Amino acid sequence: MLQCSTLPPPPPLSELERPALFLDFDGTLVEIASDPDAITVAAGLGQRLEILTKRLDGRLAVVTGRSIDNLTQFIGPLALHVAGSHGGHVVGDTGDALKVSEPLAAIVGEQLGGFASENGLLYERKSHGAALHYRTRPDLAERAQDFASDLARQHGLATKRGKCVIEIVRPGADKGGAVRLLMRQPAFAGAIPIFVGDDVTDEDGMTAAAELGGFGIAVGERPFEHASYHLCSVKDVHSWLNL
Repeated sequence: MLQCSTLPPPPPLSELERPALFLDFDGTLVEIASDPDAITVAAGLGQRLEILTKRLDGRLAVVTGRSIDNLTQFIGPLALHVAGSHGGHVVGDTGDALKVSEPLAAIVGEQLGGFASENGLLYERKSHGAALHYRTRPDLAERAQDFASDLARQHGLATKRGKCVIEIVRPGADKGGAVRLLMRQPAFAGAIPIFVGDDVTDEDGMTAAAELGGFGIAVGERPFEHASYHLCSVKDVHSWLNL
């Protein structure tokens, strides 16, 4: 495996005792695209995740910034634990809701969407958040971030920043909270939490995993503060998971 970080690669999954996997989606299980709807998903990815979940006796969750409805469009309605909208919406592997945040006020989406339209940016409306993508206009990064941050403050909301994206969410919606909530569920009891992710929002999940006796695995080139191990690419993640 190509060594592309000072962090070591993780030990083989088969050698870990009672692991619980928390997997980011974009940049971890699929390559990032310029448009969230333009991603390429490997054939049968959802079914292979289900098989892995069964091997782990249910101790697997996809933890993503996407809404659960949007994620389902790409990997199907599967028997998986899923945390969408950065932990704002969490469901169990039977589809039962474990957490549902209140949707944002319509005016927030309207103003963010208007700003996107005026500046040639991409607005992504979500069930429990709203995102502004500036991958095609990186020169507008600071302006987009300032606008979204000011809008969030006006409405008592929070922001999450990622790779060329800033999202407005309810306070307390983060991937660390999702990990802590899921680790309290029966399927995850007594397990070692492992969070795998590629972006700044995944640091929260890795921090929670470490606090609960586990660790984080960073993916890609971004420097991480809270990861113990590293994988170079989405392909390497699939290989480590034996998908």
